[in-house]
Amino acid sequence: MARKLTAQTLIDSGIKPITPRDFVKDELMKIITSLTGKGMDREDILQSLYPNTLLDYEALEALTTALIAGNNILLFGPPGSGKTNLAKDVWRLFPKKVYAVEGCPVQDDPFSVIDPEFAQKAPVCPYCKARFGGAKEEENFDPSNVDPRQVPVVLMNLKEGYGFARVQGSPEVFPDNLTGTINIHKLEEIGDPTSPLVLEPGKLLQANRGLLLVDEVGKLPKGTQNVLLQALQEGIVTPAKSRETFPASFIAITTSNMDDLDNINEPLNDRLSNIYVGFNSSHVKNRMIVERADSDESIFFPEIFLEADVYLIESWRKVHTHGHELSEVGSNRTLMDIVTRAEAYTRVNFSPFVDMESFRKGTLQALFGRIRARSGDSYMRSNMTIEDFLHRHLKESLEKAAKAYWCRFFTKVLKNDKAEGKRVLAELRQALADKGGIHDMMRSRELKKLHRFTDYVLEAEKRRGELKDPEIVEQVLGIMEDVRVFEEKDLLDRI
Repeated sequence: MARKLTAQTLIDSGIKPITPRDFVKDELMKIITSLTGKGMDREDILQSLYPNTLLDYEALEALTTALIAGNNILLFGPPGSGKTNLAKDVWRLFPKKVYAVEGCPVQDDPFSVIDPEFAQKAPVCPYCKARFGGAKEEENFDPSNVDPRQVPVVLMNLKEGYGFARVQGSPEVFPDNLTGTINIHKLEEIGDPTSPLVLEPGKLLQANRGLLLVDEVGKLPKGTQNVLLQALQEGIVTPAKSRETFPASFIAITTSNMDDLDNINEPLNDRLSNIYVGFNSSHVKNRMIVERADSDESIFFPEIFLEADVYLIESWRKVHTHGHELSEVGSNRTLMDIVTRAEAYTRVNFSPFVDMESFRKGTLQALFGRIRARSGDSYMRSNMTIEDFLHRHLKESLEKAAKAYWCRFFTKVLKNDKAEGKRVLAELRQALADKGGIHDMMRSRELKKLHRFTDYVLEAEKRRGELKDPEIVEQVLGIMEDVRVFEEKDLLDRI
């Protein structure tokens, strides 16, 4: 039989008390030190800490240093920039195994029960006070009088409802949602309405010892924000339907869109380290976001279209002033939605590949689908804005993507050899002018230079679907011909 753990066991094992903030700080420093020792550079280290969120270095650095400093966080920025994903990545970093008082409804730290100094940082819950102190009144409880051998301990995994809680901000989230409500079944079972056990822990109590995620904190009513403020100021919560004060020792990660920042109580905002989470300025990271789209692997999606997707949304972010109705058009979600919408059009056409028409329609609907319609008139104005933007920038993005495709081939395969580039271009133009088709072209032994490009195409196209090699090359060359890349006489000089 395994030996039963007690607080004395922890003391004898040399385990020290630690707050959630120190817990995370130590874990971050351990990871950063280890990866630095392996020769990884700083930007790659920070990105590896948050693998599900691709952001600029400055945002990741600001968040990491704020966590190491022990701060609670407000992530603010435009919709779809990755704020919620970033908060989830912080939870992924959080060490999950903790020692807790066995049977405690809010997973009290055993050292809170036996160590007066640590109890000042992480207060004891009323249930544990009554259980180990013999009294319910706070002033009568003294951790130094508790025998560590009498405090049973369990090693638990922090999880949803026990060390992690999430609140979705809205006007309907009242203080009781955060503090807790009376559990009628427990009240009937216990029969004592003053017992702390009849309280069903709210989100703040569920987050004790771990992390609280509040999405759209500015949408919370003022009274609810004040409850959160008390927890951040004092590490405790006093439910309205209880005579007791409960511990709320956690790290808070809150998020807000730009429009709701003014709705956050100033005292609450003062308790949060404000970090701007904008859209990526890195084209490479935006391209990686596109790769995360939930795509249909049976459909061939040419790389040029994927690249054009990124160029188009980057253009929107640069040139368009975002009104409220259009604030999400340039989001990361739109980047991925273009892929899934284009594939949907392809699917209903029973085609094995995304063609130019499916890509155009998918792009149009992905952008329209991000309009926040407030009225028929505002929707029509937003619709016209997007149509005008696509008219001016879609063709440009496709051309830019096709040229980038050729440029990568020229740099990677031809090693910037312009003479060889001219020979490949000459054979490409000859093949496209030939009525024999791509299949004959790829079988030809005369067009040896051309095969350098077709081999590159087959290597570059990761999303191949179920097409055969000649069909893949045919689709890629067809796109490049549509945007007239090979007609540019100075193509090699402009690389």
